[in-house]
Amino acid sequence: MLHVTSLPGGRLGRDARRFVDWLAAAGQTWWQVLPLGPPDTDGSPYMASSAFAAWPGLLASPRARVSRAEVAAFRKREAYWIGDWADFAGRGAVEDQVRFDREWRALRGYAAKRGVRLIGDIPIYVAAGGADVRAHPELFQRGVVAGAPPDVLSSVGQLWGNPLYDWAAMRREGYRWWIERFRRTFRLFDLSRIDHFRGFVSYWSVREGMRTAKTGHWRRGPGEELFRAAERELGPLPLIVEDLGVITPPVHALRDRLGLPGMVVLQFAFGGPPSNPHWPKNHRRNLVVYTGTHDTDTTVGWWEWIPRRLRRTSGLDPAEPAWSLIRMAFASRAAVAILPLQDVLELDNSARMNMPGTTGPQNWTWRLEPRGLTAELAARLREETRKAKRL
Repeated sequence: MLHVTSLPGGRLGRDARRFVDWLAAAGQTWWQVLPLGPPDTDGSPYMASSAFAAWPGLLASPRARVSRAEVAAFRKREAYWIGDWADFAGRGAVEDQVRFDREWRALRGYAAKRGVRLIGDIPIYVAAGGADVRAHPELFQRGVVAGAPPDVLSSVGQLWGNPLYDWAAMRREGYRWWIERFRRTFRLFDLSRIDHFRGFVSYWSVREGMRTAKTGHWRRGPGEELFRAAERELGPLPLIVEDLGVITPPVHALRDRLGLPGMVVLQFAFGGPPSNPHWPKNHRRNLVVYTGTHDTDTTVGWWEWIPRRLRRTSGLDPAEPAWSLIRMAFASRAAVAILPLQDVLELDNSARMNMPGTTGPQNWTWRLEPRGLTAELAARLREETRKAKRL
């Protein structure tokens, strides 16, 4: 897992191809990124100003020529949303999307030839004041905003501030907005993680103007109906569901009825009851296992603060906690194992990607050093992958 902005140059192009080459040498077959939309002023890709448009800031060649024929073809293919985005973003907006489409298709083709597939990330919500709310105000509630209740990541919950969907209005239009959003995503990626899946069963609603998310309450989401509507039009949905946080049996029941893999995070595996779903003995085949995520500490950072009793009983090597957790992920019965690159590099929390519930320059800014990925590191990761029979 490495976002495009965390490449040495923070863009597509040469650095992205070099990373694909390194992944192939390391025996890895998936590259997961964070959302590609235009981020907010704090750099958060989960507060993108469009659920459909890509961020021009990722372009390697932002001034590349675009023909009228390319623009016309793109407008025809992406007719549902591109006009709204052009009205919102202004002059040159369509051309930028054509450039991104061109560069992304080139990268995806380059990766496919080397046995590497791409995993995207779909934020459940959109940004307040973004193109989607402006174009479809009837699909959003007023007076309330999105968030998450208190949990292990934040004692006061997470006050995201995104607009909440009016699910009754979404249903009346046959979930068209979501179907088109899925269509756009599936054109870009081989597989995508859908963020905050539990929000489709029930979501945390906070009155606008509150200082924290503690005073919110649960409201019912669309459930299975939305995903079945998308399946009828798009076929099987290539999704990983992010089922972390305050999870109830109905959330897992929906995940399993849809046949979609959930997530487990090994940093959450230590402690808790024997039924802890993150503990490797409780893993299933239809899962994706992570050592950590973009919202957690790096594994080295996590190891530095966990209680000594957990260190003693964890079974991890205190000299190499990150590589010990990597080996545990590879040994899992989960079908896919994803590693934040920071863990492969054994970096501490100075390389952390995000601190949930906070804003500021400490988030979304980490970048890989230009010569950070060596042939020796690729060989080590490949050997661990081979020993785990995951090549």
